[in-house]
Amino acid sequence: MSDDTPNTTARTPRSAPSEAAVASFAVPGWMHRVAGWQERHPHGAIRLGNFDTKMASEAIENVTIEAPIYIAGLARSGTTILLELLAEHPDVATHKYRDFPPVFTPWLWDRWLARVPEKDESAAERAHGDGIAVTSHSPEAFEEVLWMTFFEHSHDAAHSNLLTREASNPQFEKFYAEHIRKILAIRDGKRYVAKGNYNLMRLAYLQKMFADARFVLPIRDPVWHIASLMKQQTLFEAGEKAHPRAIDHLRRVGHFEFGLDRRPINTGDAEAVERIESLWKHGREIEGWARYWAMIYGAVADQLASDNALKHATQIVRYEPLCNDSHRVLGDFYRHCGLIVDEATLDAASQRLHLPDYYKPAFEPEEIEIIRRFAGPVAERFGYDPARLGERDPVRAEPAI
Repeated sequence: MSDDTPNTTARTPRSAPSEAAVASFAVPGWMHRVAGWQERHPHGAIRLGNFDTKMASEAIENVTIEAPIYIAGLARSGTTILLELLAEHPDVATHKYRDFPPVFTPWLWDRWLARVPEKDESAAERAHGDGIAVTSHSPEAFEEVLWMTFFEHSHDAAHSNLLTREASNPQFEKFYAEHIRKILAIRDGKRYVAKGNYNLMRLAYLQKMFADARFVLPIRDPVWHIASLMKQQTLFEAGEKAHPRAIDHLRRVGHFEFGLDRRPINTGDAEAVERIESLWKHGREIEGWARYWAMIYGAVADQLASDNALKHATQIVRYEPLCNDSHRVLGDFYRHCGLIVDEATLDAASQRLHLPDYYKPAFEPEEIEIIRRFAGPVAERFGYDPARLGERDPVRAEPAI
């Protein structure tokens, strides 16, 4: 299974989403209300979180945070499948769908859920309409809720979202470490794993907090990547128009990659961000996404090139070799994370990966040239051949950074 594998027939990035995909944006009333309270009362949520830690104090007394693993990349780059593979490892603990809305009080929420008879549930395709089926026990990215509460401008495109080693927020750092220890205790895990796309601009700060952290950054041929991003934008706009609560829900979970409230990450280049927002506003999606892809991954490349400690702790996972040479890439992936897997597990994981074969990006030649023009130079830093972007095998060499 790839991050794009669908259950439906082929469709291009510009086709209308299915009724089932749109229907998946409906938000239950109880979730809307609880998450709404949490959003309106951030200081109350923090106080509840501190009380939760007090209740869990005995359970987490001897829990230590060892080499947490962070998966970060632009949406649709392969982050979900990498998270799922890691979450299946017996040593790993992650957030799950069932952890939201009460993300601040995972210990008490888990104690409550343990007392409530669990209903039978069947895996259902997630809102992305990409064939990835989930249950309440599936791993998901929810720690962004914490970041937004402690960092006021986390998703304000008018402010730089970059957090360097010089960043300091003692209240957050204490709360965050205690939160991770609770997740490890609840899941009986040794290694914490988080998927967080916005962590691309927090790598150095995370390494400052956890010197032994491991980072996995997936990247994808920008032609195919932008095709997938555009398809998601179309889906999210339709889903939010049909189910307006979804706009609130996505804001509350910190998901601004797509939809009617789409917000670019500000890498510190205000002029580039303004240009991208203007392009999107005026319907120039392809150039907007191409410039955005280049800005984000260019900023990542610059961070790694200037910080040897961060570079040493980071593995770049290119989507195409991940799918075409899965056994080798996954072997390197698990080794980088410091997780031991047997050959049977590696073989099974490899068989789940393949390049999407249900559509080809519906771009005209001149549109592909736009992507190559703006994203090509940055893609080349990651080992892609700019002239072959959009082809089935655009990888030329190892990343130059």
